[in-house]
Amino acid sequence: MAKKLDAIYASPLDEMIDFRFDERVVDVFPDMIQRSVPGYGTMISTIGILAARYAQEDSHCYDLGCSLGAVTLSMRQRITKPNCDIIAIDNSLAMIERGQQLLSSDQTSSIPVTMVCADLQNVDIKNASVVVLNFTLQFIAVEERLLLIKRIYQGLKPGGILILSEKIAFDENAKQEFHIEAHHDFKRANGYSDLEISQKRSALEKVLIPETLVSHQQRLKLAGFDFSELWFQCFNFISLVAIK
Repeated sequence: MAKKLDAIYASPLDEMIDFRFDERVVDVFPDMIQRSVPGYGTMISTIGILAARYAQEDSHCYDLGCSLGAVTLSMRQRITKPNCDIIAIDNSLAMIERGQQLLSSDQTSSIPVTMVCADLQNVDIKNASVVVLNFTLQFIAVEERLLLIKRIYQGLKPGGILILSEKIAFDENAKQEFHIEAHHDFKRANGYSDLEISQKRSALEKVLIPETLVSHQQRLKLAGFDFSELWFQCFNFISLVAIK
């Protein structure tokens, strides 16, 4: 199936609607994410490598906010532990339905995968060796984020891993401005116009709430993680790993 190009914000909009993962976004999501997130492909493949290292026998691996299942597929292609399965959760039915279609065409692994349309904040995390939040936490209300990370920590087995990828903000104005402009240049280099960049930024303004790297690290510690490490950064996009 040919990848559809993202042109959602290519024309001036009469009314700006908050960004949501609806059918329009699902249709162009692979193109949108590749052209919008620097280093996305590297992150996806490396998450699979990390999952393979930390996945444990007789355990669950969770992809929370799985969208079309790129992380799920990366983990599935790498994990070899016996009696290990993947549970992929997203609250967008359109994402889950399309993700199930993509998953059905993958013949690279026999690792069982269950894709579920649900609010990840209501999902019981248990007997987990790997949990991934790949650009998911940023869409959850700030005041509710610590409770979710605590629930993940409690549901992880000893030696289990949380992989947390986020768009971040910076306290210093000069750093914030540098990273925003660098990210916009990245999007321009990938074919987005200034109109598209501006309109999407407005649509995301009240939906995607970034925090500083320090805020994420402090939250991980408060949740119980003694070890966390920044393993990836490209401009204002980062990924952390935390081990129980």
